Amino acid sequence: MKIYAPWEKTFEKVATPLEHFIHAQTTTGIVLIFMTIVALILANSPLHDVYEQIFHLTISLNVGSWKLSHSIHHWINDGLMAIFFFLIGLEIKRNILVGELSNIKVAILPILAALGGMVVPALIYIAINHGLPSQNGWGIPMATDIAFAISALVLLGNRVSPSLVTFLIALAIVDDLGAVVVIALFYTEQIHFLPLLLAGGSFLIMVAFNRFGIHAILPYLLVGMFLWFFMLESGVHATIAGVIAAMAIPSKPKETPDDFSSHMRNSLDEYDNYPVATDYSLHEKQKAVLINMSERIESIQSPSARLEQALHLPVSLIVIPLFALANAGISIDFTHIDEAIVEPIALGIIVGLVLGKVLGIAGVAFIATKLGIAKLPEGSTMNQVFGVALLGGIGFTMSIFVAELAFYGNASAIFQAKIGILAASLFAGILGFIWLRFIAKSPTEDGVSA
Repeated sequence: MKIYAPWEKTFEKVATPLEHFIHAQTTTGIVLIFMTIVALILANSPLHDVYEQIFHLTISLNVGSWKLSHSIHHWINDGLMAIFFFLIGLEIKRNILVGELSNIKVAILPILAALGGMVVPALIYIAINHGLPSQNGWGIPMATDIAFAISALVLLGNRVSPSLVTFLIALAIVDDLGAVVVIALFYTEQIHFLPLLLAGGSFLIMVAFNRFGIHAILPYLLVGMFLWFFMLESGVHATIAGVIAAMAIPSKPKETPDDFSSHMRNSLDEYDNYPVATDYSLHEKQKAVLINMSERIESIQSPSARLEQALHLPVSLIVIPLFALANAGISIDFTHIDEAIVEPIALGIIVGLVLGKVLGIAGVAFIATKLGIAKLPEGSTMNQVFGVALLGGIGFTMSIFVAELAFYGNASAIFQAKIGILAASLFAGILGFIWLRFIAKSPTEDGVSA
């Protein structure tokens, strides 16, 4: 008999293509919570100075007279996070091609809801910070942290339908795409065109690899590193290179499922032709057959699928935790925290994420369904969509990332932004979970057939 954790029980009820993705996001959410608590403890303990000094240490790469030198904090935010954005790019591409966004009839509701969930919070933030230098932070409350939001939803188990989980995934993917566009277009101070052209050339080389049927990952990795470097030098945030590179990775397998099936059957027949040794050791020919079968198993998966599966664990357990450790550690003066929260920056973020996301996501979803433009996720109610909209106010990872860009070099503004993000994410997560667990009812509980 298998013993499941609460979220693992829900995995059994979610469509198979989503299972690996949801498991990775749930793992990320749990690790994020832990590392955020660690970062806050370190930042508010006697180890505060050591904590700060570690992330301000400089790491340099030198080749002759050429030198690339940045702090550990910078390497995490511009280097490791490029891997995170590469994974986001792969997820966006998969969702558009074969996932939750591939069917426009199904995708229209999360797309519209995500747009509402980006525009309304930004407008609320601008209204509160209008005319102030802090107005530039309007992109901060636009983001939804997919890992935290999905973790909270999945942990509710059978309180929510699998289609509602799918709705949140699609919404968060569109939200991530929106955040990438905002970062690229609005948080780039100065563009250097020669490195940008070289980055474009690197991308075209990767596209050519794709068109010529190259399925080995190494060539894409090597050119992708140059793409990242040129993007870093161009002034456009280097992490955007991750999303761009993901678009060039082949999404079709090397051979068709029919060819794979036929070959595997023939290989098994060949494997069975050799007698079983008394010590059960394999014949040399059997070993060769198994190696060939292993290569075929890899070839039936596209490079993008292989990379997405391979990267989920290191991103969940290394990249995102390090980002949280480097960025979530804020020294809080609890005697003045009430003053910080009512500052325009923090207030704009809190109201934007908690109220703006609800108005944007649930409001647009309500209007779209009433106008007949879209339908609610199967087996769910508007009440539950409202709860999902509350969870959409968990900004965390992407919000902190945008805050670092919007207020670069302004420690006071970044502090206020992080206070707002942490407070809003905490409020939104608790309110959303309570709403979906104790208030929102499923169609069957309302007496309506699901």
